[in-house]
Amino acid sequence: MLAYILRRLLLIIPTLFGILLINFIIIQAAPGGPVEQMIAKLEGFDAATGGATGRISGGGAEVATGSLNYRGAQGLDPDLVAEIERMYGFDKPPAERFWIMLKNYAHLDFGQSFFRDASVTELIVEKMPVSISLGLWSTLIMYLVSIPLGIAKAVRHGSAFDIWTSSAIIVGYAIPAFLFAILLIVLFAGGSYWDWFPLRGLTSNNFAEMTLHEQIIDYFWHLALPVTALVIGNFATLTLLTKNSFLDEINKQYVVTAKAKGLSKNRVLYGHVFRNAMLLVIAGFPSALIGIFFTGSLLIEVIFSLDGLGLLSFEAAINRDYPVVFGTLFLFTLLGLVLKLIGDLTYTLVDPRIDFENRAN
Repeated sequence: MLAYILRRLLLIIPTLFGILLINFIIIQAAPGGPVEQMIAKLEGFDAATGGATGRISGGGAEVATGSLNYRGAQGLDPDLVAEIERMYGFDKPPAERFWIMLKNYAHLDFGQSFFRDASVTELIVEKMPVSISLGLWSTLIMYLVSIPLGIAKAVRHGSAFDIWTSSAIIVGYAIPAFLFAILLIVLFAGGSYWDWFPLRGLTSNNFAEMTLHEQIIDYFWHLALPVTALVIGNFATLTLLTKNSFLDEINKQYVVTAKAKGLSKNRVLYGHVFRNAMLLVIAGFPSALIGIFFTGSLLIEVIFSLDGLGLLSFEAAINRDYPVVFGTLFLFTLLGLVLKLIGDLTYTLVDPRIDFENRAN
């Protein structure tokens, strides 16, 4: 098993390289980079001021704007454009820029944000608590609800319980998470009815002044609505997957044999069926966690004014803040690959018969 883990860890390196290379090539082909945005802002600023005097600086380059230096109609000075390219590192060929990025990433140096006065590492650390809170609690609650519910539905397949829970699941699945979030705000966050929950931030303004007990309550009080919206929008698939996995195993011959030997229903279900049926459920854990951790929480972060990694990545892509784009991409990919490895190792805990090392050979 140790050799298998080492091989998987070593495979992370070429996988990261390939993903970064593909996205780097795509971005090079995409129009409207940071240099073009800065030039457009300078030209728009000149045209909008119509002779007003101002000064724009960045990375040692200063541009005078005023009635004597107005160039809105004839374009910017080529020397200024060259200085802007140097400021953003676009004075080097793409291959050299990519190589420099890889060398920096090897030391976990993600560089400085183009449009924020902070390093990419500082921004990620600053936004991480929101994304961890949303992703961790949403995934945990989703699994704690979906797995028991899926098992109960499989055992009671075709019963009234199975029918009405399936109806509720279909309704929950049909409502997008962001739409359900808006409904929760209208009902419980001062929209039109009750004002029971806060609508902004992960904690209250006086969080530091609270006792530990009050801080825990305040933390979960702020998370209640966004986590509920994420769980409702994502638990349907996992519940049905669990039910179908257990139904498939329950109808197999070894279950009939175990029952014929006089084993109790719970012994058959949790001693034999559970181990085999849970493999498919565990297989989806890494993607479920990553999906909620980052991409799935974007709209929820916007709706509940939670400044997390999802919102940071979206704004960086819109603003062409390439250091933030590639820094978060590197982080998301690395975490995804590590969680996938953890998911594979969890297989062996559920079913010790699985031996990845022998299969690799």
